[in-house]
Amino acid sequence: MENRPGTRDRIVIAAASLLRRQGYVGTAVKQIAREAGATLGSVYHFFPGGKEALATAAIKHGEGEFAALLRTALDSEEQPGAAVAACARELAENLRRTSWAEGCPITAAALETLGTHSGIQQACVAALRTWERLVAERLLRSGFTPADARHLATTIIGTLEGAEVASQVRRSEDPLRTAGRHLARLVDSYRA
Repeated sequence: MENRPGTRDRIVIAAASLLRRQGYVGTAVKQIAREAGATLGSVYHFFPGGKEALATAAIKHGEGEFAALLRTALDSEEQPGAAVAACARELAENLRRTSWAEGCPITAAALETLGTHSGIQQACVAALRTWERLVAERLLRSGFTPADARHLATTIIGTLEGAEVASQVRRSEDPLRTAGRHLARLVDSYRA
């Protein structure tokens, strides 16, 4: 018997996917319900705060998915530079597999809510910090100083985020793969 996610999880997963493809403004609660195979009543039962509460949960879900991808890629290579390049390759391959539609789980929502103190914006900030922490921890395990690990992690996540958007827009893996190679060189330069 297949272990199908419960209604709440299906709603969050559908919302996360739609937010990646359409952004916060372009995604309607009715569409999320339809994609999840749920009723509007179910959506509001689980998310009485409405669309913003649902989007916040979807961003947190996306944060976890992206963190799992990062962990796997960062642990796939022994050398830290190669591990960072592996992250870029994995992101490029994921974009290609989704026909360039499903990139970073927070980009669109983060940009659409800039300048606000909404739960969405706070969830986006938390996601970026989580991803930076994962990269910094990997660098620390490879012998980097705490300051270098922290600064490089911010650079790596910021560069990967920008390269992912460029790859989506251009419908090409090249921006991510190029960023990965150059980030690897940067990381390796700290160990020279």
